[in-house]
Amino acid sequence: MSNETKMPLLGDKFPELKVVTTRGVKQLPGDYKGQWFILFSHPADFTPVCTTEFVAFQKRYDKFKALGCELIGMSVDQVFSHIKWEEWIKDNVGVEIEFPIIADDGKVASTLGIIHPGKGSNTVRAVFVVDPEGVIRIIIYYPQELGRNMDEILRAVKAMQVSDKHGVAMPAQWPDSEVVGKDHVILPPAKDMESARQRLSDAKAGKFESLDWWLCHKELKDA
Repeated sequence: MSNETKMPLLGDKFPELKVVTTRGVKQLPGDYKGQWFILFSHPADFTPVCTTEFVAFQKRYDKFKALGCELIGMSVDQVFSHIKWEEWIKDNVGVEIEFPIIADDGKVASTLGIIHPGKGSNTVRAVFVVDPEGVIRIIIYYPQELGRNMDEILRAVKAMQVSDKHGVAMPAQWPDSEVVGKDHVILPPAKDMESARQRLSDAKAGKFESLDWWLCHKELKDA
């Protein structure tokens, strides 16, 4: 029987891991039960693109926390390297990193399947968005050469929270959709002929807007 670790997929429970971080030992996902968290990996400390990413994440840390979402960084580096890098960022860029960074010995990267092909022990720029139940809701991978857009990650977390709360789907570019309009969300599709006909009737009655029975939407300003 193979002992190969299965990479986690969307909808899977986040693997249970004991990790060493710059803010002490943590149990994942248990220590974050009841709140969202993002685990994001970077290839290595003291590298230019990664430095810009950590600054960008930190500058939006309050916005993530306002969504009830914590940040956890990670790379296959030792704790002392993370600490020295944090000090360098504070001294040279004027930004203090406040969220924990995992010092991985390779176990976390192997479990999550995020070692960059052909790049030694370096990890890809992975993003795992985990919900309050410890379920992986979003996975995004970037290559070493491309830094992430943290505003998009913020948008994605907020969109998933709105989707969960209201039972709706989120259009491309939400909240500024070019098809259904600003602050509009998409209703779940009709499940049978009767509900499809009812959709058109409800749209005519002004309960929501519709391009067709399978593309109905409504404004949700308080999202």
